[in-house]
Amino acid sequence: MHRSQLFCIVLALQSCAQSVSGLANVSSTSAVNDSADALPTGSGVSYISYSSTLTTLGSQASLVTASSGSNARTSTNTVLVATGTSILSIPSPTYTTPCNGFPEFCNRQYSNITYVAAHNSPFDIPNNLASNQDYGVITQLDNGIRMLQGQTHVVNGIVYFCHTSCELLNAGPAEAYFANVTTWLAANPNDVVTILIANGDYVSVGNFTHPIESSGLLKYAYIPSIIPMNLGDWPTLGELILKNQRAVIFMDYNANQTTVPYILDEFSQMWETPFDPTNQTFLCTVQRPPGISRAQAMERMYLANHNLNAPLNLFGSTVLVPDTAVLNDTNAASGYGSLGLAANNCAAAWGRPPNFLLVDYYNVGNGSVFDVAAQLNDVAYSNNNNNNNNNSSCCEISEKSFAGRRTQAGRILIPTFIIAGLLVL
Repeated sequence: MHRSQLFCIVLALQSCAQSVSGLANVSSTSAVNDSADALPTGSGVSYISYSSTLTTLGSQASLVTASSGSNARTSTNTVLVATGTSILSIPSPTYTTPCNGFPEFCNRQYSNITYVAAHNSPFDIPNNLASNQDYGVITQLDNGIRMLQGQTHVVNGIVYFCHTSCELLNAGPAEAYFANVTTWLAANPNDVVTILIANGDYVSVGNFTHPIESSGLLKYAYIPSIIPMNLGDWPTLGELILKNQRAVIFMDYNANQTTVPYILDEFSQMWETPFDPTNQTFLCTVQRPPGISRAQAMERMYLANHNLNAPLNLFGSTVLVPDTAVLNDTNAASGYGSLGLAANNCAAAWGRPPNFLLVDYYNVGNGSVFDVAAQLNDVAYSNNNNNNNNNSSCCEISEKSFAGRRTQAGRILIPTFIIAGLLVL
């Protein structure tokens, strides 16, 4: 039996014939990696560290947002401008529209806001166990998602968004996905979106320039003035919007900001809690990059991985898939295993909330994930208008939703008709 047929049966893809036909035109030399969800190791994995700060745009007056404390989450009406030996206090820009849905964010540093992040944002394929979201990227952004994360693989020289393997789940070329993000940014000029590229094959950063540039996303890309950016170095959301640098692009492995300045190295500027968690305790410890001190971690943004997984063991292969049976608990604002509890535990442990809350099926919970972020940001969230200007509401469980069916059906099971089919084959 061909491997693609096996995946069609086991993962209940939308149509076996359709999937096999699609894969015929995308020949991948990589098989499903049993250890793909383990902490990356090997010669292709490295973590960048800097002994000094590099200036990329030359010397300029520094803008420092005034606040009532280093961890304050309140807006300010003044900035301090360093000019020579003196410091002048001048009024902040006046913003007539909200930034990312909230006027309070306009004068707040990018690094002083908590954003809801869609784990594997491109993977919204109906009836596929390896999917992580119900809705496509435009709806995600309309609903209030402000970080888009996704795993990429290179097949025949083209960058695709694929989950572990392009034979398991192929969400299409990265260029098409980035083009959708570009379209949304053009229609929403007062919003800043973060993109986190998971470089699944650990290829060089040059592979990603074409899809970003050809999609039109480059014109919105933020280029930092120094490398790396510490917690206090980031501009305000209002400054990013005024400069139209509204796409902040990170990559986990093999970024090189001296050659491609608009793809930022993740782990020299951000750390993550343990990823692909399978335990509802959701530890708030530094996993990646390994070996940094607490003092170093305090100077960087951080991402909380809050996407609960369950192992699927089939024919000697183990794949982690979303544990959709407890999604209502995982995405909740309070209670054991909830996003709210984990985020508040992180805030207590580090003296500040996470910058990014990475979740599966964000729509499960009737907007609870956005409520958690709003509480951490000290603003009010209403799911009747999702704090955007499009007047759409969040969040319903789609009728096509695999997550919706699984929250009713219990933990991940392989239906008996699939087992029977395997026996016949």
